[in-house]
Amino acid sequence: MKQAKDAIVFPLDVPSAADAEKYIKLLSGEVGMFKVGLELFIQSGPKMVRLIRDAGDTRVFLDLKLHDIPATVGRAMKRVADLGVAYVTVHCGESPKMLAAAVEAGAGKVGVLGVTVLTSVSSEDIHAAGFQRELAEDMGKLVLKRAAMAHEAGCAGVICSGREAAVIKSAFGRDFLAVTPGIRPAWEGTSSDDQARITTPARAIQSGADYLVIGRPIRDAADPRAAARRIAGEIAAV
Repeated sequence: MKQAKDAIVFPLDVPSAADAEKYIKLLSGEVGMFKVGLELFIQSGPKMVRLIRDAGDTRVFLDLKLHDIPATVGRAMKRVADLGVAYVTVHCGESPKMLAAAVEAGAGKVGVLGVTVLTSVSSEDIHAAGFQRELAEDMGKLVLKRAAMAHEAGCAGVICSGREAAVIKSAFGRDFLAVTPGIRPAWEGTSSDDQARITTPARAIQSGADYLVIGRPIRDAADPRAAARRIAGEIAAV
């Protein structure tokens, strides 16, 4: 049975394996997954995945945001599938063929999560990038359009902001995962650093989010383990 802590994804956004190991030892068993991003994976590679798996039952979310021609993404996914990770990210991009190639190459060993619109991106950014005005003014439409692409390709779910989780669930059903970055507990304050579309853990879960990527509120707390437990309590309450 899924517990509240299982919804928490802690990003290991640190520059070295030693820094990552400190948080792995501290938070293993307190969060549902550790997210390994580009910086740490380039620095430590598959060794980091093995380190997390050896530390306990906390799963691994490999956040590589793959984006290339379908053949290249497919070959990369075959390597990823052998690492024993739970999920890997692939940009929705311009064509569903890339997503479909990732799903096929994953061979059911790893769930593919399509990246819709980064939570650091604002409406002004979308407009400046040349998208239609209606998509810039209502980014939920762009997120839904890309989520449909991911769903059709057979992805396990998508990365979206907590503000868009409800429409994702309504359109594609409960089994299609909504993984949400940009989470800030109400007790942490209002600063959003490089995130433009943020929400609280409770609101994200109420909207239908399955997993919450929560970094700074845990990492920068005086007691990271206590902060993770406090967030789990907020999730459990709703």
